[in-house]
Amino acid sequence: MKCWPAMGVMALACATAHADATTASADLRATWIQPQKPFRIYGNTYYVGSHGLSAILITSPKGHVLIDGTLPENAPMIESNIRALGFRVQDIKLILNSHAHGDHAGAIAALARDSGAQVAASAKSANMMKRGGDDAEDPQHGMAPFYPKVSKIRILANGETVHVGPLALHMHPMPGHTPGSTGWTWRSCEEKRCLSMVYADSITLLSTDDYRYTDPAHPERVAGYRHMLTMLAALPCDILLTPHPRDGFFEKAAGIAPGKPNPLIDTQACKAYANEGQQNLEERVKKETGAK
Repeated sequence: MKCWPAMGVMALACATAHADATTASADLRATWIQPQKPFRIYGNTYYVGSHGLSAILITSPKGHVLIDGTLPENAPMIESNIRALGFRVQDIKLILNSHAHGDHAGAIAALARDSGAQVAASAKSANMMKRGGDDAEDPQHGMAPFYPKVSKIRILANGETVHVGPLALHMHPMPGHTPGSTGWTWRSCEEKRCLSMVYADSITLLSTDDYRYTDPAHPERVAGYRHMLTMLAALPCDILLTPHPRDGFFEKAAGIAPGKPNPLIDTQACKAYANEGQQNLEERVKKETGAK
């Protein structure tokens, strides 16, 4: 299926492959275009995405960084959210990506055009974004929708740190959901307390029926995923953010208030997320090999 969803739940049906569950409800998919009031997560880190798709803004006096763009039709929403927080879209200097599916990279072309920001990504994600999602290496190729191509992308080396003014974001390869999947870490401070922020990519192993993570010709698929989970579990991790907000995220965020402990702080969240990924892998291997 090669389609691009327009506005509305029916049109979004072709994007079900991107949910963090294999069977996403129509109500869940509708949240991908549902407006969400932007808010401060911690320090200079803000949520500016839709209710069901994350976009994260990290700010500084020397320019801002945006991670993920969500769906193409959400670009005006994201820009409006940024302005509602008192920031200028034109002050975004760098746009990063978790993985190059249309529900996370779809609006990047428009956001880069409107802001003038540079786009940077892993080599495999950059190749996929330049093709508008049409990449045969993608486990979901043939069922994931295409989106506007991103023409100019800075290629990042694995483990590279990118800078915008005083901001420093470290890139972590997270292959699995796509070969070019990427996580990001940085520090955000409030007064004298600085926290380790983690934006970890999706860890679901969704694919077309003919794709095999256990294909003997591609041992890097399982090996890369296992290595990623070990890395994720070991990260300094005070607040975990993901491309699809996890259950309870907005309920916890509603409790953020000056002078009170931030309810999003969970130093065990990355370990728990990695454990979830290990379960995903075990189930996928059993499904592909028939092991019990």
